[in-house]
Amino acid sequence: MDDLAFWVSYLTNGRHLNWYISFQYTLYAALLGGTFALLFGLAGASLRNSSNSILRLIGAGYTNMVRGIPDVLFFLFFPLAFEQLVELFLAQGACAPGEGTPGAWPPCPAANWYLGTWEYLLLASVSLGIVYGAFTANVISGALKAVPRGQLEAARAFGFSRSQVLWRFHIRQMWIYALPGLSNCWLLLIKATSLLSLLQITDIVRGANLLGAPNFSRSAGLIHGDWRWAYYLALLVFYILVTWLSERGFAALTRWASRGMAVAGRS
Repeated sequence: MDDLAFWVSYLTNGRHLNWYISFQYTLYAALLGGTFALLFGLAGASLRNSSNSILRLIGAGYTNMVRGIPDVLFFLFFPLAFEQLVELFLAQGACAPGEGTPGAWPPCPAANWYLGTWEYLLLASVSLGIVYGAFTANVISGALKAVPRGQLEAARAFGFSRSQVLWRFHIRQMWIYALPGLSNCWLLLIKATSLLSLLQITDIVRGANLLGAPNFSRSAGLIHGDWRWAYYLALLVFYILVTWLSERGFAALTRWASRGMAVAGRS
């Protein structure tokens, strides 16, 4: 009974409750980041398949360049650059001439933009969207090209307008080719949520490292040794569960996208 009371009190203390809450930050960042990635991906794919050469160049530059830049650079650059840009605009009206210390940032205390966890979480989600939107754009662009041209020409021959052919036939059939690649992008995005601690967000990885480290108390001495392996094992189970649920979700989406379609190579 004493051991049970210890584990109940230990696993329900304030530090552990905060760690349990941080799991929602990971899920929110993944869902928001996935939404932004899909939006950026659709925009990038549209640019790459545009009839305008300048727009095609912009789309190709986005998908090719962003895919080669490490995720951590976007996590450090975009939120910091956006925060300082906002403070620069605030300083134009909040700072008096000559106020503040030269070379200091923000230019004056009144221009300081204080960000909380949810603001940083939104910036992190946009960063994820920018990075994995490039991968998504590449997947969607390839899927659009995989749709048989004969079916699109047949739709035009039946009198459908250009927009109707795009939305009712081209994009509708594109998903069956895009979903396998989008599934990979989604799983990569989930793994990248482990970088949330770079934006001062107490994410599950940083929390596991802190909770599992050797814990000393002046009154009780050593409470436990290095238990990080146990917390990392819990994270392993969590990510495996999220991966399993994601695979089930994408399998359901694939069945939905396949309804009424004859796809080459499928019986």
